[in-house]
Amino acid sequence: MNTHYDIVIIGGGMVGASLAAALLPVVDELNLQIAVVEPMPMPTDDLSHYQPSYDARATALSYGTRRLYEQMGVWKAISAHVSAIQRIHVSDKGHFGATRLRAEEENVPALGYVVENHWMGRSLLNHITTHQYAERLTYCCPAEVKNVTPIEKGMLLDILMDGKLIQVSSDLVVVADGGRSELREKLGISYQQVIYEQHAVVANISPDRLHQNIAYERFTDTGPLALLPLQDQDGMARCGLVWTVPNEELEAVMALDDDVFLARIQERFGYRAGRFVHAGKRFSYPLKLELADEQVRPGLAVLGNAAHALHPIAGQGYNLALRGVVDLAQHIIEARRCCVSVGDISVLQAYHQARVTDQQRTIGLSDKTMKLFSNRNPALALGRDLGLQLMDVCPPIKTLFARAAMGLDVPAPRLK
Repeated sequence: MNTHYDIVIIGGGMVGASLAAALLPVVDELNLQIAVVEPMPMPTDDLSHYQPSYDARATALSYGTRRLYEQMGVWKAISAHVSAIQRIHVSDKGHFGATRLRAEEENVPALGYVVENHWMGRSLLNHITTHQYAERLTYCCPAEVKNVTPIEKGMLLDILMDGKLIQVSSDLVVVADGGRSELREKLGISYQQVIYEQHAVVANISPDRLHQNIAYERFTDTGPLALLPLQDQDGMARCGLVWTVPNEELEAVMALDDDVFLARIQERFGYRAGRFVHAGKRFSYPLKLELADEQVRPGLAVLGNAAHALHPIAGQGYNLALRGVVDLAQHIIEARRCCVSVGDISVLQAYHQARVTDQQRTIGLSDKTMKLFSNRNPALALGRDLGLQLMDVCPPIKTLFARAAMGLDVPAPRLK
């Protein structure tokens, strides 16, 4: 390792690796040295022999996110293992409201895509480690940042690697180590939090028919249930399930045997996607909204779930994070071209100011939608169902909704 870097990215997951991918095309032109610190060991399996497991976790990518990855030159690799979302079906259990979105009506090849997290991570890692300017990026793994301390120009990091504590300075430190960021806590960055008293139960399930590239969002009296199309596995159709359950029901739901679990999902969801015949491993995590009170300081930026965590309704969390990644990359590029330090607080404040509207809109939409469709008030139920029906028969309103789902309703950051 060098003793100094222009940028140190803490966290080599999808957010951190995407920032590295966004900057790599200009690192030689701008004479940038970047380090990525990741606690997990480097994968050793050959990317060309990638074999997904039935239980692989997945992420929904909007059409706008595809465009951002195309700018980075990494979409072609990612797209090798994605399932396109051609249609979205939104419904309200026990009520008449429903609306349907179709890619062909919006003149796009797909409304979005679903990709396995492991494949996404491997594609990004392969891209940044085989890039023509890869020598300007130091990938430190397994390694752990123990402390980040402000100094006169930038930050000083204590990094534990191979049993040794190494000190490295950096003009800019980017914290992208996830929603349970220990560094955020150590840095004293407080955050606002809304606890939803719900858990997401996540599993892959198989219907008895092809999913036809349809994504479903089904609102029920106990919370939303989403079903996302995945690539088939061993001739069996797969869908990613995200089922919102109240905290008091979680233990019982996780303890159900597979047949009873599938029957419960069938009762909640209905038969639009067919009869559910197989379920994989179940995982769960608590649902909450978090927003860091500080996302920038001199020499410091906080990205991804460390900066903001959303309810998974409408699947906008990662797409919001990636727009932040590209926006930060462009502000770094512009600062460097103007001979300004990439850690200068004016640069970082300009970046944060550019993100505020998008963050507030996306977080507000997620929070309000969850609360609206979880409310059992008959008057509200009637109003939301009338709204869904109106949207379904009114093309201009449907297009507005579709553009929001695709991440096209806000100005997209661009790499220049």
